[in-house]
Amino acid sequence: MPGTFNLKLFLADLPPLPGVYRHIDAHDEVLYVGKARNLKRRVSSYFQKNLSSPRIAQMVTQIVRIEVTITASESEALLLEHNLIKRLQPRYNIIFRDDKSYPYLRITDHEAPRIAYYRGSTNAGGSFYGPYPNAWAVRETIQVLQRVFKLRTCEDSVYAHRTRPCLLHQIERCTAPCVGLIDIPSYQAGVRQAQRFLEGRAQEVIKDIEARMLDASERLEFEEAAALRDQMLALSTILQQQTMEHSGTDDADIIGVVSEGGRSCVNLAMVRGGRHLGDRAFFPTQVRGQPDDEVLQAFISQHYIERPLPALLICSHRVNDELLTMLAAQAGHAVRLLLRPQGVRKAWLDQVLSNAQLALQRTLSESISRAARTADLAQILQLDIDDAALEQLTIEGFDISHTMGEATQASCVVYKHHAMQPADYRRYNIAGITLGDDYAAMRQVLTRRYSRVAEAQSGLPDVVLVDGGKGQLNIAKQVFDELGLDHRVLVGIAKGEGRKVGLETLLFTDERPSVQLGVESAALMLLAEVRDEAHRFAITGMRARRAKSRNVSRLEDIEGVGAKRRQRLLARFGGFTGVVNASIDELRTVEGISAALAERIYHALR
Repeated sequence: MPGTFNLKLFLADLPPLPGVYRHIDAHDEVLYVGKARNLKRRVSSYFQKNLSSPRIAQMVTQIVRIEVTITASESEALLLEHNLIKRLQPRYNIIFRDDKSYPYLRITDHEAPRIAYYRGSTNAGGSFYGPYPNAWAVRETIQVLQRVFKLRTCEDSVYAHRTRPCLLHQIERCTAPCVGLIDIPSYQAGVRQAQRFLEGRAQEVIKDIEARMLDASERLEFEEAAALRDQMLALSTILQQQTMEHSGTDDADIIGVVSEGGRSCVNLAMVRGGRHLGDRAFFPTQVRGQPDDEVLQAFISQHYIERPLPALLICSHRVNDELLTMLAAQAGHAVRLLLRPQGVRKAWLDQVLSNAQLALQRTLSESISRAARTADLAQILQLDIDDAALEQLTIEGFDISHTMGEATQASCVVYKHHAMQPADYRRYNIAGITLGDDYAAMRQVLTRRYSRVAEAQSGLPDVVLVDGGKGQLNIAKQVFDELGLDHRVLVGIAKGEGRKVGLETLLFTDERPSVQLGVESAALMLLAEVRDEAHRFAITGMRARRAKSRNVSRLEDIEGVGAKRRQRLLARFGGFTGVVNASIDELRTVEGISAALAERIYHALR
């Protein structure tokens, strides 16, 4: 170990306590972040003669010092490890990028509750069911509840102002509590049945409906009995279609790992209340040479630190008992691991592995062509980058959008790992410039984006793509020179004659001559994709900003509508569109809105 770091003394002084350790190289970059129940034993294991893999041996040769953080518990160590991996992105950690929260189905706490798709914190009012692996699974479940229990899905502001049933009632998807076609107690009874169905107690619901149907028949209420019969048949049909149904009420996650061609796929399926809700595939980075059980443990460690942990995990590979103990302590309940399931649970795991294999093969096929595009671009731009680092090649693309100078907005999109990275996109509201001055807008966004990079002296992408030709590229070069950054990463893309795709010209800030690649160029198609995505992202943000500004302005222009009244109107009708659609009588119901003012608002928005 070079420098003043004395490994032998360091290891001798390490305490046998829980915590997090960081291996650091000569460039002061973190190579690996790990957690341990016993820091002394875990860190010392890296410096034994027989290491677990060549990958770990390679990493150990690069370590020049180690930092540790002692924590109060193993659970705290798990959380700190997750946060550090997410922030530092160490090159020897297996990393799962999944910033999306999982969707839920929500039943509100209204007197006539609505069912709704929901994504966000579950601390809000109402009941939440899930999480679901994707939005499609939630919406399919909502359709089931509409067909069987006929629950409303409309916003509360719409519900409060209905005067006649909507289309959903006409197609028998809602009982229309908004206009009193069903009394509230009866509607709430249907909600309770839907909740039992979501909790996995569908057979109880069927028996209850059957008993009510027989009772109605005995009372000679044949119309009511027929409606209950249809409801029971609909629910029975749906349950028969659920081929992956389980008779119990288990909440379980099924996780399978497959690897091929230096890539791994982790497929996660969710079962809630005995109902199989679907699956979702994850593709970690930096996994080459890692065994499947290590990939699985990395996924479980990173995934469940921020998400609900079910009581049962059905896995394709063994999971470290220490990790399960830490996760259980954080979740506040025991968790059971099942490795050799039987019956329907075995079918669940087999399906997960089969879908993982299909997803991995599809991704490998796509990544070969995507990697070829990236390699072609690196060669054309004369980038000094080897094949191993090609996947890390990063492009940031910028564009400016406005309407005659109004609502100017800049976009920054990111390409990495041979694909666009929407989670890393950024929008910048541009202010303090002459309306329509695209050069000033480009100067502002590049200064804001790369000032931090200049301060940190790290984080500069391999390519910064500027759309707009020589003028915009010169502005970008000025900004980079002022910030002390290498302007050779800048590439301009000028539209060709007639703005036809394939006739674009690449422009540079150094001695390289401009290049026209031609319509067959894979590199040009990659840059065009980044450019077009920057344009799309900028223009959608600009339109949203412009619409919001114009809508608020239209209300502000109405005499007598101040800030408080405007706020009450928007809150009462759920936004500007609701205000526009409100009648004069409905507008009058808002506090502070007189009959004359309601009429003025109504006509001003027409």
